[in-house]
Formats: sequence, C-alpha cells, structure tokens
Amino acid sequence: MAAQTNGTNIPHVLTVMAQRYIGEHPPHGPVYRVTRSSEIRKLENHTYSFPIARIFPEMRTGQQVYAWAKLWIDEPQEFIFLLRCLGPVRLYHNGEQRFGSAPEEEAEGASPLKLKIGLVRGWNHFVLAFGRSADGCCGAEFGSGNRKNKPYTFLAPSLEREGEEGWIYTTPLESPLTQIPAVTVREEVTGAASWLPKRADSRDNGNWTGHLEQLYGLYPGSKAISWTSVRVDPAMTGPVTVAGVTYGPVTFMWNGHKVYEAAGAGSFSFNLESCRRSGSLVAYSTCSGEGWGFQLIGDLKSVVLNTPIKVHGYAGKWLHLGPFAADAELRADDYMKMDTVAVGSTGEVFWTTNEPGTYVRPFLENELFGRWNYPLGVTLFGLLETSRLLARSDMTDYVTRHVEFATSTYAYSLWDRKYFGAAGLNNQLSHIDSLDDCGSFGALAILANRLRQLKGAREVSDDIAHYIMSVQDRLEDGALYRRIGVSPSMHNTMWCDDMYMSVPFLCRYSELSGDLRYVEEASRQLLLYKKYLYMPELQIMSHVYDVSSGKPSLTTWGRGNGWVFFSLSVLLQVLPKGHSSYKDILRFYRELAEGYLRLQGKNGLWHQVLTDPESYEEASCTSMFIYGFALGVRHGWLQEPQAFTAAVMSGWNGLCTRVIDKHGNLYGVCKGSSWSYSNAYYKHELGWNLNDTHGIGIVLLAGIEAHAMMNSLRIKS
Repeated sequence: MAAQTNGTNIPHVLTVMAQRYIGEHPPHGPVYRVTRSSEIRKLENHTYSFPIARIFPEMRTGQQVYAWAKLWIDEPQEFIFLLRCLGPVRLYHNGEQRFGSAPEEEAEGASPLKLKIGLVRGWNHFVLAFGRSADGCCGAEFGSGNRKNKPYTFLAPSLEREGEEGWIYTTPLESPLTQIPAVTVREEVTGAASWLPKRADSRDNGNWTGHLEQLYGLYPGSKAISWTSVRVDPAMTGPVTVAGVTYGPVTFMWNGHKVYEAAGAGSFSFNLESCRRSGSLVAYSTCSGEGWGFQLIGDLKSVVLNTPIKVHGYAGKWLHLGPFAADAELRADDYMKMDTVAVGSTGEVFWTTNEPGTYVRPFLENELFGRWNYPLGVTLFGLLETSRLLARSDMTDYVTRHVEFATSTYAYSLWDRKYFGAAGLNNQLSHIDSLDDCGSFGALAILANRLRQLKGAREVSDDIAHYIMSVQDRLEDGALYRRIGVSPSMHNTMWCDDMYMSVPFLCRYSELSGDLRYVEEASRQLLLYKKYLYMPELQIMSHVYDVSSGKPSLTTWGRGNGWVFFSLSVLLQVLPKGHSSYKDILRFYRELAEGYLRLQGKNGLWHQVLTDPESYEEASCTSMFIYGFALGVRHGWLQEPQAFTAAVMSGWNGLCTRVIDKHGNLYGVCKGSSWSYSNAYYKHELGWNLNDTHGIGIVLLAGIEAHAMMNSLRIKS
C-alpha cells in the first residue's frame, strides 16, 4: 500500500480496506429452506443424531439402514468430522467408503472419533450405513461438531427434495443398496423401496387443496394466517377478479386493505383494483367446527401466485401461520419480516408450508455477513468508526444491517434451537456459554443501536449483561475464567483475551443502563487479571493462567497482550477520574505501555511472540498497540508522549509498507489460537491468515486513532 500515491494517507487506506471488505461480503439475507419432521435432528453441538434403534425397534441383525445427505463446499479442504458410533457404522463420501467401525469403537461410552475427510469443491454426498449389534444397539452421531465457528448444515440429497434441509433415510433393508449415491439423483435409482421422512406428491404440494384442518386439526374458533405474493399480468387493464371457495369464515387483505370477507363456507370472488400490480394477499381464516380454509379456483391466467419469499424445497404458493386462539388479534404484518415467532394456541409457532410436518426455517449461509462472533465484533466496530471518519452513510448502513440481522432474529433463534436442536442462524448468540460468544459483538451492538434503534438489540444486551455478571464461571475472588473450554486442553484456564470479551461490553452497558456497577466490574476484572497474568520483569502479560496447576503459561503472545491493552484504553475513556480504581488502572496502562514500547520491531511492527524478533511480524497486535498509544497521547495518559507518538507513526507506516497491499488486503494476522506453555507453539504452529477478521477492524481503528492523534497534535502546535 505504501508504494501507492497517498499509500500511507489514513483516510485513503481506510477507504480501500473498508470497500474491499464490504465488496467481498455483500449483505445477503438468510436462505429459507424446508425442514421436515424427522427423528434425525441436530444436537446442541451441531452434529446430527441418528437414533436408528429407536426409530426401528424391530430391526433385525443383518438388516441395514442407510442415511444420505449432501454438503456444498466452495473450496477444496480437509475437514475433521465427529462420529460417535452407537452400533456398526460405515461412512461413504462421494461413493467411496471412508470408514468402517470396529467393535471397540461401537462400545457404550466410547469417545467420538475424529475423521479427516477431503472435501471437494461443489456437492459432497455422505451416506451412513447402520447395522444392528448383537445387543440391539444401532445408530450414530455425525457432523461438524463445532457450533463455535461456522457449523455445517446438511441438505436433502435427492432430486425430489432439492433445497430441503436434513438427512433422508431408508427403512431396514435385507440387501445392500444397489448404488451408494455419489451425485444428486432420483431416490428410486439407489435401489431402496422408499426414503423417509415421507413427502407428499409434488403435484399435491403445488396445488394445495386448501383445507386447514390438514395442518391444524378441527378446533372451533381457531384462527390462522395464510400469505402469498400476487403478480398481475402487466398486459391486463382494469380490475382483476380472484374467485374461489371457502370452507369457513375468511377475510382477504390485498396490500393491507380488506377486499373480501366471508361469514362461512361458500363461493367467493373479489377484484384486485389497486393501481399496484403486485403485492401481498393475506387470508385470515377461522375454524367453524365443520371446516376452514379456502381454495382459489377458476381462470387465474392473469394472476401469478408465488411464495412471498423464496423457500428452497417448496413448490407451493402459500405460507401458513397458526393455529391461534379464538380471541387472538392477528396482524400478518407483525410476522412478514420472517424474524418473529408467534404465540399460538398450542405454543410458539412459525411459518409452515401447505404440507403437514414441513417447516420454513432461515439458514445463514453467508461466510460473514449476518454472523455473530467475536472477531466480527471488532471488525464491524472498525467499519463503524471508519464510516464516521469518512462520513460514509452507506458503510454505516452496512454495519447496522449486519448487527440488526443478528439482534432481530435473536428471539427466533432461541426458539429454533429449542424446537430443532440447534439454530440455523445465530449459532453462538442463541447458545451462549462463554465470553467469546457474547461480549465483543455485544459491545458493537450497543454502539450500533445508538445510531438507530435496532430490533432486539436491548434484549440481547440485557441477556449478555446477565450472563457476564451472573452466569459466567468465576474463581473465588470473582475473576472470570473458563471452567469449560472449547476443548479439554482449554478447561480451567484464564485467558488475557477475555478482557476484550468482557471489559468493552461492560463499559458500553454501563453507559446504556446508567448503572456504574458494570464499569466497576470492568475495573475489578482488569486488576484481577493483572494479579494472575502480569509479568513485571517484562511489563507485559502472560497469555494464559492455568487454574488447574495454579501458574501462568509465561508465553508472550502478541494479540493476547493487545486485547488487554485495548481493553484498558476503552476503560480509561469512561472511568471517572475520581473512581477509586482510576489510579491503579492508569498505572497498569502505563506499565504495559512502557513494556510494549521496548518490544517494537525495527520495521515498526510487533512480533507474534513479543519477545522473539525471529517470529513473524503480526498485524493485529501491532494495531492494538498503535490504538492504545494514540489514545494515550491524545488523552494525556502518558507522561512522556513523544516516544509513543513516534511509535504510532512508525507502526502505521509499517502496516502500510509490510502487511496492507494496494487492494486493501491484510496479511500477517494470526489465526484463532489455542494456548501453550511454549512460545514455540505461537511461533511455529500458530500461523497467519489473509484478511482474517481478527485483524481487519483493529487495523481500521488503529488508523482512526492515529489520525485523531495527529490532528490533536496539529491543533496543540
């Protein structure tokens, strides 16, 4: 970047980086798919459960059951899947057997197996073959088993079910399949008599008979909403007539205006006279005790009906919501954004298709846009502040749309997880069990909500505050720690990363709620972490404190230190100077600043292992030190600011010279880490990724604060 005209000019660099990110991650919404009622469902860790012994209790030894699904992969990769065998299991990938279980792998209590499979670009077909053991056990758990990152959702693999979510499976077979499917084919080609779960004939699915008792039963007074999209042939002039038959009381609304109301069963017709030639047609139906629902009949050549949103795996025209109690006041508009669960007469309900047992579900299939995780929290914070500096409302809108997608679907994702085992979106927000899951993005959500009110943002913030203050595990002295980690090696550890996962949120939530308890808790946590992780001889932080052994790792990982320094800088901006902890927090900040200043590399960058100049130059920790130094110069936190001013400028030039290219790509950002007692792990095993979201946002923030620092110095001079 530095080789270009204006290559170190901060607004120019920020513009190029922000536009690259937004251009590569367009704001696509979720993909809606049909999910069928099935005994095969996701578990909380996003593996699928195959309880074959329960589904087919009469299955005999020697018979086999097959399950089949497919997975789309954008780029070839090796991926580790989890498999727990509950009986004899064989696994096929694209027609080739990749695994066959041994008796000890089928034993009760056996640990899940990790299977590395080379996934190809495009469709990857998986088939599981289940046998029955001598003691009657049969089944498995299989899947990506990683809800923290992007968990894989398998799709129905056959031509008949194109677009549906989930696995299909056979009844017990006496003979093996004639063909292990390796591509998308019709189900009959495989040699199985039928595949489950059963599906209606596609012609019936597309030509709904209109009787709502097929979906909800016959309960007098019950209500339901039906919704379709109408497009009138542009060649038509004048009003267009819609006719049909009702099976009970019904009211039709065209683009929010009542066009017909029937008190009971009979024929009907009404005109679509609006100047709008397309829009929503909504029917509010009531069960009369003898029937309910409706059917459009007659010549509809001039009117085209379609589902109001695209639902993969569904050929019908109408979506349905219900049943509701007789006294319910219904407004279809409340549910048309597809992000709200309704309270029905039988519990919470969401949209379904015409076919009983088929549900409409949103799945977030974007790589980044709309996702909720902690690296994106800092990435979008950087974009938000960049939009402010550049006065770019389009960038602001991009960030708030991303955040609101997650917050507006929060309540739905909790219901989706409860109903289907694991949510198809908000996989971390809907299942918070660590600071990683909530604090970083939660702090961003509070800031974004200040710009415009985002649906669900306050509810999300309140739940996160409750989690940090009352649920997250703590040591006896109140220090936050990880009793249970993502893997056993992370159990009973304290990571300096968790200061960023908690402190900025607590500061923002204190401002939101007006409750100083939260900023006081942020101060307390930083000082507690200093007690466990600070290395006074180096004036920097150890990455991890091992609670089990009662000692710090003494590893000097750059980004872990950066998280602490970033968090101190956030806290000092909001902590009242008269607060009892202010002097201790400021002293901690100054000690770390001196330690980091001594370790800046010859090119202006800091290293992956701060104390090892032979380790690679790392962009994210460099940016966090620039950020913290620049704030310190501007706010007067540093007693001798000249050296830190020079470090900021040297660091920014180093970023533009060595890790940001002319297209705005960012190099040298350490990937997500585990931990170790050895610096060699961080140096040799923990490499860097191109455009890793752990670094993009903080580079933007570093530029913004460096720019503000220089402006402040110009004003003073």
